[in-house]
Amino acid sequence: MSPGWSEPGEHGVRVCLPGNLLAPATARRLVRAAVADWTLLGMLDACALCHGRGGCPPGVPCAERMADDAALVAGELVTNAVVHAGTAAELLCRYDGPYGDEPAALVVEVSDHHPDRPVHSHPHGSEQSGTPDYGRGLHLVAAVAERWGVTYRAAVKSVWARIPLDGRGSRPRPGAVAAADGPVPAGETLHDLTPGRDEWDWLARGGAASFLAEASDLLAGQLDEDMVAALAAQLLVPRLADWCAVWLDDEGGHHGPRAGGRSLPAPRLAGVWHRDEARTEQLKEALGQEAPKPPEPGNGGPQPVPWPAGDGTEASSGAALAYRLAVGSRTLGVLVAGRTGAVRLPEEVTALVEDFTRRVALAVSAAREYTRQATISRVLQRGLLPSKVGSIPGVDTCLVYEPSGDGVVGGDFYDVFQAGSSGRWCFVLGDVQGSGPEAAVVTGLARPWLRLLAREGYQVGQVLDRLNGLLLDDAVEAAEAAALYATGGAHGPGLPDGHHSRFLSLLYGEVVPASEGSAGARCTIASAGHPLPLLLRPDGSVTPVAESQVLLGVVDDVAYRSTTFDLAPGDTLLCVTDGVTERRSGARMFDDGDGLAEVLAGCAGLPAQGVADRIRAAVHAFAQTPPGDDLALLVFQARAAA
Repeated sequence: MSPGWSEPGEHGVRVCLPGNLLAPATARRLVRAAVADWTLLGMLDACALCHGRGGCPPGVPCAERMADDAALVAGELVTNAVVHAGTAAELLCRYDGPYGDEPAALVVEVSDHHPDRPVHSHPHGSEQSGTPDYGRGLHLVAAVAERWGVTYRAAVKSVWARIPLDGRGSRPRPGAVAAADGPVPAGETLHDLTPGRDEWDWLARGGAASFLAEASDLLAGQLDEDMVAALAAQLLVPRLADWCAVWLDDEGGHHGPRAGGRSLPAPRLAGVWHRDEARTEQLKEALGQEAPKPPEPGNGGPQPVPWPAGDGTEASSGAALAYRLAVGSRTLGVLVAGRTGAVRLPEEVTALVEDFTRRVALAVSAAREYTRQATISRVLQRGLLPSKVGSIPGVDTCLVYEPSGDGVVGGDFYDVFQAGSSGRWCFVLGDVQGSGPEAAVVTGLARPWLRLLAREGYQVGQVLDRLNGLLLDDAVEAAEAAALYATGGAHGPGLPDGHHSRFLSLLYGEVVPASEGSAGARCTIASAGHPLPLLLRPDGSVTPVAESQVLLGVVDDVAYRSTTFDLAPGDTLLCVTDGVTERRSGARMFDDGDGLAEVLAGCAGLPAQGVADRIRAAVHAFAQTPPGDDLALLVFQARAAA
């Protein structure tokens, strides 16, 4: 019988896991806990796995081996759901059978909510297609399970695996290893807690490659070095260690005091994990803040370190090894892994952890680079955007601005300012093509120019005409500089790749409040390649204002035209960037079928802040994933006469 979706009963557990990178480790812990509970209930006995194989190997608890297999399958299936489907996962583990000729089994099933994403059965993608992919596929699941399959339902895909309790589908494990006081053959381990058990047999079944591939997938997506450290510890425990600690050096890569007596920041304890989570804090206290000295480069591998006293483990000692976290010649920290009751670990295990630490070091280095770039971007963004927008008399103004969150300077910018003492107020909402330094250059040029032109008394269309000419002149100068650099001129070897023309979409307008004692305002606006502003009347009707015209910085000799209208009491003007209109959910965009106008129509009667909040909430709710572009909107609402 093929297992399908069923409600867990007395001997089944189900849990929803968030679609983040800690889900696989959580799944493994939950499955192990479930197997332990069923063992206490007597459903898994010491001989269940060995029927037909001549009895159990001495001292090998079969329930523990079943827990290893079930946890391996659960981790693989949840990883497949999180990495490939990209959604939250629902884990079901149940005791199944026996039914007729079918032996009793453990069934592990994982469901995701992206059924159109395929299940990957080839490790690292399809060799035939040559298309790179992440993850190992399900080759480990197939090796452990008697059978596995995929069940599709509306909006749900479930991948299940059936692990029989009579051992069918699982490879026989190696026999006993040496006694605790005897010699340790090459490739085997000595462990006081499980005498006679080869606990590393999963490595012989391709587990090492699977572990490293999963670690690479999970670590590569981390943009915070502390999260890298925490995740690294949880990946090692309990697979390869009973506890793990990660210390990170300061940004300069210095470990400990520098010669000459100058004090440097000490390495900080960034991540600690114990296989018994309740003992993690006790272990942290036992380790203290002083990091062990990392192995010197080129010393041939990890170095033994003293076992921490009072670490909270049942055994008083074990094997603890320190691994140097480094990228090239730069030291980033040290990782220490400990195994309770072990005299030493086999070479294949220490080599596997050493390979793992290289991935951790690369992830830490990438996270630090991202943090540096994000800090530069935040400082630059604060300098390019106004600290606050102006307050127009008789008009309520509300701004929503959300950078994309990718740590790169965005292309959206805004401004609301008074144009001298003439009673005119000007507003700007722009979007530079691209992002990063090139976008910052255009923003840094456009905002001051706009303020200068407005205060010089130029009308709306004239301001866009002159800004267009200035951008074209600047592009010509940039091209000439690029040509000079490309020839290896006196100033350097060339401009960075990616230099391109500076195009800009812009909404620019003026608001002239009504004379004292009256209400409303006169508004003049022009759009240069920008989403058109929308005017909401109190009766709920929505109409676009202004007309579409060419982007700034594209062609010369353009005469930009403006549109003038009255902003009556209760009227609301909404201006947005394409981060709103082009917000995607699959193949659909937020403004398809006048979606933005439809949402705005439902805002009749709301104040300016309420309109902004509702539009923002609708944009975020349009898709499950966070917005991938900057989001900016300006709302103006004319107040009634006092």
